[in-house]
Amino acid sequence: MKCLIKSFSLAAIAVLLFSSCDLENREERISDGHAKVNVFLIDAPASYDEVWIEVLGVQILTKGNDESNESAWINLPYKKEEQKINLLALTGGNSEHLGGVEVPAGAISQIRLMLGDDNYIIQNGVRSDLKTPSAQQSGLKLKVDKPLDAGVSYDIVIDFDASKSIVKAGNSGLFILKPVLRVVAEELATVEGTVLPLEAGPVSVSAILDQDTVGTFTDDNGLFILRGLKGGNYNFWFVPNSEDFEGLLLEEISIPVGETTKFDPITLDEASEEEEEEG
Repeated sequence: MKCLIKSFSLAAIAVLLFSSCDLENREERISDGHAKVNVFLIDAPASYDEVWIEVLGVQILTKGNDESNESAWINLPYKKEEQKINLLALTGGNSEHLGGVEVPAGAISQIRLMLGDDNYIIQNGVRSDLKTPSAQQSGLKLKVDKPLDAGVSYDIVIDFDASKSIVKAGNSGLFILKPVLRVVAEELATVEGTVLPLEAGPVSVSAILDQDTVGTFTDDNGLFILRGLKGGNYNFWFVPNSEDFEGLLLEEISIPVGETTKFDPITLDEASEEEEEEG
């Protein structure tokens, strides 16, 4: 049975994708009058070697509760021995499960991503700490209006755009972490495929619809997966990590909602000698 994925538009932050599947497809038993919410983290490309964030957990606020009442927030702590996550490892279809929790059926009104202070990037072997503005100490709040039916398990996928989330502070050499997430609220689509040869990877894959771009990288096997796409005619841009290969643009590819579109294997051409000399 296919999952229905919903999304909500929210200016200023990033992408939350909601999918629900019938309980019959889940092995878990959900308590009467409750729904199950699982939270996953994925990433978009960034021009750094590594981007590490310290995740403390997620908090969920159900509809009808006052956000100023801290006791009303349902905690979903990220329970790992090492709470730091390299965002750039969450590409090529990889994701990080931040945890799951049962909540009363009804609706989610907000979620809050809780980050610690130990955030940094690594570029060319050099570590640079990411300063976190004090306004983020209470967590990154996202307005949501997602109905929850009793006995159903829901997935929330947070797409953390690492590239747009890191801001260089003038000539000071300091970097500021201003997390950018995007929320979509309609039935969504998934695209997957493989880019060859493997020597060209990791290949940057971008799906472009009007002014909206969603991206990822291929993994060690050349695989890429893009989730949470709106329906429409997309341009797909494949950029190799090696100058020995040419980039590829596929134009006007129709992507229907509610389905997974599987590309035939995509092979990048070797760069011509003339282009190599110009590079």
